[in-house]
Amino acid sequence: MPPKTQLDRLAIGMMLLLCTLWGVQQAAIKIGSLGISPVWQSGLRSAGATVLVFGWACLRRVPLFERDGTLWPGLLAGCLFAAEFALIFLGLQFTTASRGVIFLYTAPFFVALGAKRLLPNERMRRAQWLGMALAFVGVLVLFGENLLRPAGQAWVGDLMLVGAAMLWAATTLTVKATALARTSAEKMLLYQLAVSALVLVVLSWLLGEPGVFAPVPMVWASLAFQIVLVASASYVAWFWLIRHYPATRLSSFSFLTPVLGVLAGGLLLGETLTPAVFAALGLVGAGIWIANR
Repeated sequence: MPPKTQLDRLAIGMMLLLCTLWGVQQAAIKIGSLGISPVWQSGLRSAGATVLVFGWACLRRVPLFERDGTLWPGLLAGCLFAAEFALIFLGLQFTTASRGVIFLYTAPFFVALGAKRLLPNERMRRAQWLGMALAFVGVLVLFGENLLRPAGQAWVGDLMLVGAAMLWAATTLTVKATALARTSAEKMLLYQLAVSALVLVVLSWLLGEPGVFAPVPMVWASLAFQIVLVASASYVAWFWLIRHYPATRLSSFSFLTPVLGVLAGGLLLGETLTPAVFAALGLVGAGIWIANR
C-alpha cells in the first residue's frame, strides 16, 4: 500500500476505534491499579504484549531479524517509548490525572512542529492548525477548571507530563522519519515493547513498588485487556497507520481519547458525566473535521 496524503474512510474508522480503546484503557488502568502497582502494571503490559506480537509476527512469517537499517532507530524509539511512560507514571504522583491529561495531549502540537523540519511532505496549513487548536480547547473545556485550583507541587508533575508529550511526539516522528517507516508494524512495535518492558520493570524495582498485591479476577481481566487489545492489537494498528498515512492528521484524532476516557469512566465506573463532557466531544469533533476536511 503506497503512502497517502489524506485520511480515507479506513483510516478514520480505525482511528475512531483506536481512540475508543485508548479511552477505555484509562478506566482499565484505574481498575488494574487496585491490585497492581502502576509502573509494574505498565511493565507487565509491555512484556505480555511483546510475547503476543512476537508470536503473531512469527505466525504471519513477518521478517524480524533481517538487516534493514532499523536497529538503531528501533532502539531509539524503544527508549523514547519507555521514557514517555516512566514520566507519565512518575508525573502523576505529583499532579492530578485531569491536569496530566491536559499537558499530555499537547503531543499533537509537538508532532506538527517537528514535522515542519523532519517531514517536509506533511506541512500543516492554517486550517489544520485551527482545527487542532479547537480540538485542544475541547480538552480544556473538559479538564481546564483544574488548572485554576491551587497547584502546590503539581508543577513538577505538569512538567513531567509535558516531557512525556514531547517524547510521544518524538517517538511518532522517529518512526515516520527513519528506516522504521519502511519496516512492518509488528517489528516497529516490538522494538518499543521489548525495550520498555525491560526499563519499566527495572524502574518499578528501583521505586520499591510492591508489584501485584491484590490478584483478584477483575484486576487480571483489566491487565489482559491492556495486553491483548491495547498494547498488542491497537498499537500494531496505530503503527501501521503511521506508516501509510500523514502523522499530523492522525495525531489530531488523539484529542478524542481523553473525552472518550471520561465517557468510559461514566459508563464503566459510574463516574459523573457533566454537560462539559458532551461540549468537549462536540468541540473535539469539530476540530478534527476542520483539520482533516
